[in-house]
Amino acid sequence: MTNTYYETISKLEQQNTARNYILGWASGYLGNPKIEEQRISESWEAGYEDGQEQNTDNADKWKD
Repeated sequence: MTNTYYETISKLEQQNTARNYILGWASGYLGNPKIEEQRISESWEAGYEDGQEQNTDNADKWKD
């Protein structure tokens, strides 16, 4: 595991990014399968897509 993963998660937490976005980002970054359809939220989906691309382009839209 690279430091990018840990640094990005820490940065997102410090910026008060929504927890679902962070969980989605981590899942996408790690290549995990998507969660059950009834549990997916917009913030999780945005995080998942950004995680797959290894960026945080949508994080500013998902603040707590």
